[in-house]
Amino acid sequence: MFMKSKIMASALALTLGASVVLSGSPLSAKAEIGKEKKYIVIFKDQAKLPTDFDSEILKAGGQIEAKLDKLGAVEVVSTNPNFLSQIKKSSTVLDAGIQNIVQPDSAAIEAEALVTNSGPSADLYNSLQWDIKQVTNNGASWNLPGGTGKSVDGNDIVVGVIDTGIDYTHPDLKDNYAYGKSFVPGYPDAMDQNSHGTHVAGSIAAKGRTMGVGPDLKVAAYRVFGPTGGAETSHIAEALMTAADDNVDVVNMSLGGYDWFQNPDYATKDTVADVRLFNRAIQYAIKKGVTVVGSAGNNALDISSPGKLSGDDNGATHRSPSSQSMIRVSAGGQLKNLAFYSNYGVGKIDVIAPGGDLGPNYDPTTGTGRDNTYLCVATVPGGYGYKAGTSMAAPKTAALAGVIIAQHGKDNLSPSQVKHIIQSSSDDIFKRGYDGEAGFGLINAVNALK
Repeated sequence: MFMKSKIMASALALTLGASVVLSGSPLSAKAEIGKEKKYIVIFKDQAKLPTDFDSEILKAGGQIEAKLDKLGAVEVVSTNPNFLSQIKKSSTVLDAGIQNIVQPDSAAIEAEALVTNSGPSADLYNSLQWDIKQVTNNGASWNLPGGTGKSVDGNDIVVGVIDTGIDYTHPDLKDNYAYGKSFVPGYPDAMDQNSHGTHVAGSIAAKGRTMGVGPDLKVAAYRVFGPTGGAETSHIAEALMTAADDNVDVVNMSLGGYDWFQNPDYATKDTVADVRLFNRAIQYAIKKGVTVVGSAGNNALDISSPGKLSGDDNGATHRSPSSQSMIRVSAGGQLKNLAFYSNYGVGKIDVIAPGGDLGPNYDPTTGTGRDNTYLCVATVPGGYGYKAGTSMAAPKTAALAGVIIAQHGKDNLSPSQVKHIIQSSSDDIFKRGYDGEAGFGLINAVNALK
C-alpha cells in the first residue's frame, strides 16, 4: 500500500468527513515537454538573491513568477522538462525542486453550526467552551498580569493567523482584528470563505458570546487559502516572512502537509527544496522575534520517524512545515486524553493542547457513541461552530504564547524563552517527563503566568 493511500485511509477511518491532502504526494504525471510546471529555486545565500539569478533562470528555460528576496529563493514556471537539471548546474543554486501544495490542516471533526441569534456576553463560553476553561483554569489566568493579552507596556500583542482568512465582521472578533493581508491569487481580501481561519482566530482572541485564551490579544489574517484547495509553498513562506516583517509577536500555522522523499514521479533531490524553503521562512521569522506555532496533523500517525511514516513505501516522509524551533502541538480531549485522530511522535511534539474529540464512548471504527459536546466551539463566519483537530489545539498554544509576551512586554522575550515557559509550565499528564504524545505536557496559562 502506498504512503498516500495509508494516510488517506487513516483519515477516512475517522468516518468524519476529514479533508486530508498530502503535500509532496504522488502527482499525476512526470514532467512533459511543453507542459508548464512550477518550481522553487533556493540559492546558497539565505539573505538575498545573487546578482545574475534572473539570467540563470532564463537560460535554464524558466520564468520568474515571484521573488522571495529575503529568503534567497524564487518561484519559477517552466515548460522545459530539463529545467531542474539545468538550473542545478549553477554554482549559486543550493536546491531546486517541484513546488508543492499545502492544505489547511482541516478539522478532523466538524458538526452543524450553532444558531447565530444574539445572546448574552460569554454565554457560549460558560456553557460549551470546556477547552478554553481547561487552558485558563476557568478564566483564572485572565486575572493575572498580561493574562487577557493586554500587554503590561500598553503595546498590542498580535498573533498572525496563516490560514483561510478571518471573518473580521464577526461580533466576537471585530474589536480584536488588527488587519488582514491576502496571498491568494485572485482574492485580494483577507475575508474567510472557508471557516477554518475564523475558528482558529476565535480560539485565540474571541471576546463576546465565545472567548479565546487571550481575549485582549489582537489577531491579524495572513490569508493563504482560497475558498477551496491548497496553497503553494512559496505563498505560505511569503506570508510568514511578511508577518515577521510586520513585527507580529506570534504566528499560528494550522497547516496540513507531508513531503515524501521517494515520490515515484520525481527524484528525491527534486523534492527537498520545499522543506528548505519552509525552514528558511521559519528561521527568518524566529530570528525576527516571532514565536511560531504549528499543528501536528490529524492522521493518528507516529511522525517521529520519516521511515515509519512512509510505511511500506520507500524513502522518507516528513510532516511539513515542521522545525525544531517551532512549538509543535498535538491535540487532547476534554478528559485530558490524546485525541484519537492526533499525530504524535517522540521529538516531534512539544506540548499538547485541547483540540476536542467525540467523548469516551466514541468508537472510530464503527462511528458509534459520538458526543458532540466534546468538540470545540468557536467563531465561524456568521456564527459559531463545532470543530476538533490539532488545528484547534495549536491556536490555543499560540494564544498562550501571546499572553506570556503580554506579561513581559512586547519584544522583551525571545521565541526560545517563550517556548521554554510554555513547556516548563505544562501539566505532565501521561508518562512522567517528556513523551511523544503530549510532549512536555498539557498547556496551562495559570502556571505560565505565575
